[in-house]
Amino acid sequence: MGMHSSAHIVWDWNGTLFHDNDAIIGATNAAFGELGLAPITLEQYRSLYCVPVPRFYERLLGRLPTDAEWEVMDDIFHRYYTEHRVRCGLTEGVVDLLTAWRSAGRSQSLLSMYVHDELVPLVRGFGIEAHFIRVEGRTGPSGGSKAEHMVRHLEALGGAGVEPARTVVIGDAADDAVAARYVGAGAVLYTGGSHSRASLEEVGVPVVDTLAEAVAEAERLAA
Repeated sequence: MGMHSSAHIVWDWNGTLFHDNDAIIGATNAAFGELGLAPITLEQYRSLYCVPVPRFYERLLGRLPTDAEWEVMDDIFHRYYTEHRVRCGLTEGVVDLLTAWRSAGRSQSLLSMYVHDELVPLVRGFGIEAHFIRVEGRTGPSGGSKAEHMVRHLEALGGAGVEPARTVVIGDAADDAVAARYVGAGAVLYTGGSHSRASLEEVGVPVVDTLAEAVAEAERLAA
């Protein structure tokens, strides 16, 4: 792992590099069905989604799910998602963007709230693992915030010369920007994933419609 003193990107996975909206919506509606909730559309999901995830369910239930309900819904969600993610692929242009950033001598890593042991083989299967100096998923229980994970992620990258002030997080959720701010990094939010443009713009960081635009913004912010 070489030393890197230039701009660094921390990429999000679900809804950013991995275009899995259909699997996410299907899994969400499967979980909702367990509690007798009506299915929702992608547009409704984008306008209501938030983290921690139990708060998202609260917006639809009118109350927080009980621990037992959360456990059942979370299990159903992940079983459905695992079955249907095989139909999903990388977001358009991802391979070229990752290749160009790396070829320019800059570093990048991947931090996801998706289960680590499932994330790594999925990334490897798309043939893009070598572009990242670290690939890290969630190892604890689901439903939490990304900020603490970001702290540990950047601490682990410190030996590679990655500095928070020259790091930009690219993701599709407000939580990505919150995590970036927590560690003193920049953030760019992409509209192709889990949040509506309106909700992303409330965060106060650049919002873009393509990952190519996100990379251009990251280069500008980290300069």
